Amino acid sequence: MSTKYIFVTGGVTSSLGKGIICASLGRLLVARGLKVTVQKLDPYINVDPGTMNPYEHGEVYVTDDGAETDLDLGHYERFLDIKTSQSNNVTTGRIYYDVISKERQGAYLGKTVQVIPHITDEIQSHVLKLGQSGNYDVVIVEIGGTVGDIESLPYIEAVRQLKYNVGRANTLSIHLTLVPYLAAAGELKTKPTQHSVKTLSESGLQPDILVCRTEHHLDESIRSKVARFCNVDLEDVIESIDARSIYEVPLLMQQQKLDERVIEKLKLETKEPNLDNWLGFVEAVCNPSGEIKIALVGKYVEHHDSYKSIVEAFIHAGAVNDCKVKIIWIQSDNLTAKNVAKKLAGVSGILVAPGFGGRGIEGKLSAVKYARTNDIPFFGICLGMQCAVIEYARNVCGWDGANSTEFDQETEYPIIDIMPDQKDIENMGGTMRLGKYACKLEKGSYAQKAYGAELVDERHRHRYEVNNNLRYKLTENGMKLTGMNPERDLVEIVEIPEHPWFVGVQFHPELRSTVNNPQPLFVDFVKASVKYAKSNSTYSSLKENKVAVEK
Repeated sequence: MSTKYIFVTGGVTSSLGKGIICASLGRLLVARGLKVTVQKLDPYINVDPGTMNPYEHGEVYVTDDGAETDLDLGHYERFLDIKTSQSNNVTTGRIYYDVISKERQGAYLGKTVQVIPHITDEIQSHVLKLGQSGNYDVVIVEIGGTVGDIESLPYIEAVRQLKYNVGRANTLSIHLTLVPYLAAAGELKTKPTQHSVKTLSESGLQPDILVCRTEHHLDESIRSKVARFCNVDLEDVIESIDARSIYEVPLLMQQQKLDERVIEKLKLETKEPNLDNWLGFVEAVCNPSGEIKIALVGKYVEHHDSYKSIVEAFIHAGAVNDCKVKIIWIQSDNLTAKNVAKKLAGVSGILVAPGFGGRGIEGKLSAVKYARTNDIPFFGICLGMQCAVIEYARNVCGWDGANSTEFDQETEYPIIDIMPDQKDIENMGGTMRLGKYACKLEKGSYAQKAYGAELVDERHRHRYEVNNNLRYKLTENGMKLTGMNPERDLVEIVEIPEHPWFVGVQFHPELRSTVNNPQPLFVDFVKASVKYAKSNSTYSSLKENKVAVEK
């Protein structure tokens, strides 16, 4: 069977949820026994999002092979339970970078380099690279941005060409659009969808299926009107109504028969879908027995997408523990030794989040100390782990003023220091310690018990590390270095054994948490937080609020 390509575009407005639709369709096709991957084409000119401000772009998602990518790749991995790579995220910057590099090498034999055919050919080559690998039955390609944007035009043209190059029978176009409800008129309006499809068609791409985001159900007359004016069959108008959880979307799309329409149009050979495990997970997410509060202390909490994978890892871990994790967002800039007890009152766990730069660090240190001295379960990730080490060095080891050289290059006790191979780096993009590295766990540690293994792999994104020349002071005073990189003897995990649950990790465990494989440290952290909540009267029962999940 030839690889099939499904192209997903968006219209009317941004933030309609193309990534979730792509991931949901992928989940449905995987449930039918197909091998599926999802690729994101991003119109921005950055080579990748690695140098972008979290407020600008949200979380930078890192793959096993060290690619810094769009956060939608996290949705793809979480829904499909797959591993993505550099090939799954392509930006305009990457396309132009590759084309210009080829031009400098003389690859175009002196021809004038143009958007068509050179840029569009390069886009096609990146899409076909996944399909021609022989690893997938279906490649779903999400085109970022909104139809009509100047930035998206080369991608639309590349898709138009590719449909002919691989055969129209092997491609499918899905357009995600909006059917808004005007309260004043009391009506759903189809005109924005009509205009969006018209704009797409003017670029030479006619959608085969329309997925219509809506806050109200689409009745037969609305569907018929959309189908008639947008040149699709009635059954190809798919309703995408707001859901309680993004994980409910695959079930809603199955009810709307999106997967059946795709299979029929692409003539795919599949088995009957099995979504029993997914349904059980959604039931656990929507109907937990209890609720706990966990503080997420970070520098970018106004923009929740900056911590998207952490949020989703808490959902996965909560489902395992039959508990909803209510995140209490704490801006570290506003946290001090004087108000920390008030700000963190009632929480059953404290997570100090990743980040860069010195802003808000003292607030993070206050949160670490509060968790350590009050026996509240604590989880530090990347910079959060480094803050745990700095706080311990200052307040337990007696090294007043201990710091990271990222924040204070003149500190007398640089307990956190830049890695030697990072010191001479000038270019910021793609040069950190990125991707998957091994970690050897100390037997009997919190981490080893959580993983149930003594050697694991996790993803990294950092330039600074625990200073190997000074780490002796930590161990002399009771902090355990329970996870080490075996190749370079770098500290990966720190723990305080006398504490009920105190773990800091240099890597980013949230990036590998999926529905089918919740991240073990998050699961264990939430378990410890539930135990704390029940013993400190901060656990809330939700048994009376259960609502059935539609099958």
